[in-house]
Amino acid sequence: MTSGVEKAVERVIEMMYDHLGEQLTIDDLARTALFSKFHFTRVFQRITGVSPGRFLSAIRLARAKELLVSTSLTVAEISHLVGYSSIGTFSSRFRYSVGVSPTTYRQCDGSVSEPFGRAVPEQPTGPASRVRGTVESAVWDCSRVIFLGLFAGRLPEGEPAECVVLDGPGPYTMDRVPAGIWYVLAHALPAGRPHRGWGDRAAGPPAERTLLGTTGPVTVEAEGVCAADVTLRPRSIFDPPILLASASDRCRARDRLVDLRGGQRDGGQPDGPGGSVPLPRVADARPSGAVREPAGGGL
Repeated sequence: MTSGVEKAVERVIEMMYDHLGEQLTIDDLARTALFSKFHFTRVFQRITGVSPGRFLSAIRLARAKELLVSTSLTVAEISHLVGYSSIGTFSSRFRYSVGVSPTTYRQCDGSVSEPFGRAVPEQPTGPASRVRGTVESAVWDCSRVIFLGLFAGRLPEGEPAECVVLDGPGPYTMDRVPAGIWYVLAHALPAGRPHRGWGDRAAGPPAERTLLGTTGPVTVEAEGVCAADVTLRPRSIFDPPILLASASDRCRARDRLVDLRGGQRDGGQPDGPGGSVPLPRVADARPSGAVREPAGGGL
C-alpha cells in the first residue's frame, strides 16, 4: 500500500463528506481517485475494510443522526439532505444500523436506552461458546467506557451476537456466543459527546477522537473458547463513522445491570470477568432487514 494510494482514497472520502447529499456513483468516486472503477473498488476496500457504498452510507446516516437531534427538519427532509431519494429506504437502513427508527431516535434525543428493542437477554438456542481476551489502548482517560460487540462483518451495524461494556482497558469475556465466524469490534467515545462527532472526519488530537479496535475474523466453535485481543487506536479518516447507539447509552445500560447484580462502579469492579458486564444479546447478527448497497449506478 503506497502513500499515493492512501491519498487517493482520502481524497474520495473527503468528497463523500462534502457531497453526501448528491447522487454519487462509483464512476464519480473512481474519477476522483484517478483509478478505474474496478481497481478503485478493490483498493478502497483494502484500505478501509468496507466497500465505497457501505462507507458512504455510514457517513450519510451519521449526518442524519446529528440532524435529528440538532434541527427541527422532518425525517423526509433529512433523508433528502443526506442523499436518499426514498424515505422508506432511509428509515429501514437507519433502523438496522442504529437500532431504532429515525422518529424514535429524535423523540429520545439520541439517548436510546434499549437499541433494537431488546430489554431482556435471550437464552441461546444451541450450544454456546465464549470469546475472551484483553483490550489495550495507548490513549485513554477514565471518562470513557468501552463497548465491545461481536458482529458478522467489519462494520458495527445491526444487532451484535453478543456484547459487553468495560470501564477501561483490561480483560473481557463474552458468554453465550453462537458458533460461527465473527469480528470483535470495539469503540470508546470521548466524554461529553453522545451525539456530535459521529460524522466528523477524525480531525483533532488523538485524545479527543473516538477510539476504535477490530479483531477478526475469528472462528468460534460450538462449546469452545476463542481468544481475541483488541487494541484501541484513535479513529482515522479511513474509518467509517460508528452508527450504533452511543456509548453513553450503553454506559447507562451497564449501570443498570451492575446495580441488579450488586456490583460496584466507583472504587471497585463489577461482578463480572475483567470488570465487564454483558448487555442484551440476540442469536443472529444478520436480521432479515440487512442493509444492502443501492442497486444501479447510485451509491
